[in-house]
Amino acid sequence: MRHFFNSKLQVKNREYEYCDLEKAAKEFGADLKKIPYSIRVVLENVIRNCKSEEELRVNASNALNWKENIDSEIEFYPSRILLQDYTGVPCIVDLASMRDAAVKLGLKESEINPEIPVDLIIDHSVQIDMAGTDLAAIGNTRLEFERNMERYQMLKWAQKEFSNLRVVPPDTGIVHQINIEYLSPVVIEKKIENTLFLQPDSVFGTDSHTTMINGLGVLGWGVGGIEAEACMLGEPSVFPMPEVIGVRLINRMPVGVVATDLALKITNVLRENHVVGKFVEYFGEGYESLSLADRATIANMAPEYGSTCGYCPPDTETLRYLELTGRDSEEIEKISAYLKANHLFYDSNDTVEYSEVIEVDLSHLMTSLSGPKRPQDLVPMDQLAAAFERAIVSPMGNQGFGLEEDELEKEYAFELDGKQDILKTGDVLIAAITSCTNTSNPTVLFGAALMAKKAVEKGLTVSPRVKTSFAPGSQAVTRYLESSGLIPYLEKLGFHIVAYGCTTCIGNSGPLKPEIETALKASDLVCGAVLSGNRNFEGRIHPLIKANYLGSPMLVIAYALAGNLRKNLMLDPIGVNAEGEKVYLKDIWPTTEEIDRQVRNHVTSESYRAAYDEVYSGNQRWNDIAITGSHTYNWDENSTYIANPPYFDDLTAGKTTAADLNKLKVLAKLGDSVTTDHISPAGAIAVNSAAGAYLQEHGVEQKDFNSYGSRRGNHHVMLRGTLANTRLHNELADGKEGSFTRYLPTGEIMSIYDASYRYQQNGTGLLILAGKDYGMGSSRDWAAKGVKLLGVKTVIAESYERIHRSNLVMMGVLPLEYLPNQTAVTLGLTGEEEFTVHLPVNPGVREHVQITAKRLDGRSLEFEAVVRFDSEADIRYYQNDGILPMILKEKSRVD
Repeated sequence: MRHFFNSKLQVKNREYEYCDLEKAAKEFGADLKKIPYSIRVVLENVIRNCKSEEELRVNASNALNWKENIDSEIEFYPSRILLQDYTGVPCIVDLASMRDAAVKLGLKESEINPEIPVDLIIDHSVQIDMAGTDLAAIGNTRLEFERNMERYQMLKWAQKEFSNLRVVPPDTGIVHQINIEYLSPVVIEKKIENTLFLQPDSVFGTDSHTTMINGLGVLGWGVGGIEAEACMLGEPSVFPMPEVIGVRLINRMPVGVVATDLALKITNVLRENHVVGKFVEYFGEGYESLSLADRATIANMAPEYGSTCGYCPPDTETLRYLELTGRDSEEIEKISAYLKANHLFYDSNDTVEYSEVIEVDLSHLMTSLSGPKRPQDLVPMDQLAAAFERAIVSPMGNQGFGLEEDELEKEYAFELDGKQDILKTGDVLIAAITSCTNTSNPTVLFGAALMAKKAVEKGLTVSPRVKTSFAPGSQAVTRYLESSGLIPYLEKLGFHIVAYGCTTCIGNSGPLKPEIETALKASDLVCGAVLSGNRNFEGRIHPLIKANYLGSPMLVIAYALAGNLRKNLMLDPIGVNAEGEKVYLKDIWPTTEEIDRQVRNHVTSESYRAAYDEVYSGNQRWNDIAITGSHTYNWDENSTYIANPPYFDDLTAGKTTAADLNKLKVLAKLGDSVTTDHISPAGAIAVNSAAGAYLQEHGVEQKDFNSYGSRRGNHHVMLRGTLANTRLHNELADGKEGSFTRYLPTGEIMSIYDASYRYQQNGTGLLILAGKDYGMGSSRDWAAKGVKLLGVKTVIAESYERIHRSNLVMMGVLPLEYLPNQTAVTLGLTGEEEFTVHLPVNPGVREHVQITAKRLDGRSLEFEAVVRFDSEADIRYYQNDGILPMILKEKSRVD
């Protein structure tokens, strides 16, 4: 409650109150200057939301003495919720479904409304169908609206019917870039009982890269859609007090090295240091030298290095950025005064104590990429050609393709655009300047544009084999690039603006030329993509492209020109012009001075103000969408985009039975690093898949399939798409790659969906066996919802990514973890066993439970596993079959 440790603050002629952290620290005998800034934000949140003196004593003491209370339970109430449309549509569908259920239980529709501000940015639905032409953006946007009209009608209905919900229309920008450039107030002002009250902004988002806002000094991170819905409805997020890893940045980046190189290096270093589930906080002289755009780049990549957040304490650079992006000067003055008064403003003299300090020397950075399958696998640019060739012959896995050496010289002749052409191993077929990670950073974008200018002036061109694209994260980017006069050079290399949204990085790269797709299917060549994104997992970028590398926008230009991953760009010519002149990378790489001059001259407050002047009303197609005026949603039974999910069916029918964990069969036996991309694909829907068959049965032609991500509002499609990634390696599939498993009662190999259907028909519960880092990657709630609807009761893994573990619990799926030094291999589990989990009626946090695995020969193996309930709240969610039924029960007082 707000009255604990309040102080007054005068800014100009206005008086504010705030929760004074220094007062709290003195009361409990703590030294505030030793506490990490991210924990100070947690402390303020905890104190402000305490409901009693007793709660205050426990919670404030735990936060102030955080190092002694690692893993103690925290209840955190975010100030805002941030949604993108892929994950936002399912949230809105769930809220609409909850409204229906609430009415059936005798409640008013208005009982189901967001209780805190929610922003939904439509940025994930546009696909690059057209590229390399002036008409690309217009054509892609037109197709986006045609494909997604049902979804957009629902979102517009929600915008009208739900309070506290704002919707940013399509073709405006990428969610995280809009958040940092426009939406975040940094400090929130509230009126409480005639008192103006100040508090830090904090935000949870249904996209894992919500951490980009940490670059602005705002604490926030990605959560599952289910958890976001709960927070919208007034529930706290409950998580264990984290360790805080301090990352000391020293010295400065060398000339020619950019923020992308820093972000990829930090991802590599922090993954090796196992920061999963921990807070990361940056400090040091090197940190102070970084621009805010550079800080946002490294904060954006926190999911890739595995931490909950990558916090950048606010300082004078933060205030400068707020001014640059057009925030009101009086607001900036208020923000500055509050942050300084409440010791949330970075002070290099503070003697902050961390759980551990990792040092990164910026002067040692090199131009680098990451790949071919994971963002943490760093490769210096001068070693990429050799690393790619090693990957071809290395065993199948995260860094290998398991092929013979002669694969390196493999070629395939085909016809392209009416001319004979040859496809080779390592050919670059996608080059995409994309993703909020980099398109929010003027330095790397001007670097790419200057490279394009120099390349054009040298007479270089890009092969027609390469699909080139440029998808800025906000319209401010276009404004400052247009001001510089550099856009025509990008376009001459094929990098026309294709959309304002999240494209290639999430798998919306669109089709390649038909001749190339045919050649790839026929040859099975290992070809490549280079993108300025944050994710490059198997099957994500394009189902036919196997080697995917992340790099700066400048390297995207470079590899588009080079055309093949086997070129060593430090030694080999990047291209040869019409006069036969060899051109090298050094000939077109811009200097830091050249880039800085462009940024100084063209990145202005006016660029940002103009970009956001009509942020909610600037898209006429959106404005023209007609909706009905019903307070509950009118579900269309024939829709293949939107359907009323079954999550509340048992509750409204009065059923409250506990999950049956007896005689479970294994649906899939998986290895390490199974991502949410593997579990819940976001890319294209294959015509021969279970989801494709469902759509065809409902009259949808293949050309209108759209993507899995766009159909997340329909559980019938998503259920069939779960575990449907074409690169899934299920050990029960007898070597078949993709969505296959063995139906154990008969031994048949069939689709995972068909096997699940058979198991559910005969009442058999299911489980999944997995290795390390199960569920890593994007925070997709459908990775949990899908397995729940497939009939999976529990997952047994060696370790979990934070968000996915939470999502499983909140969907009523039991996450179990092997004991240390135990795995499916060491226990001799084949996946053919029948499992029974002996879960107590009232389990405890991280309790050990007994599991019985009955083998085919009738013998039984007994072993223990840890129940990954990380808080008392997790137990409540699981016992109520998930968090949403629990909330509805509480609202309706249903026992």
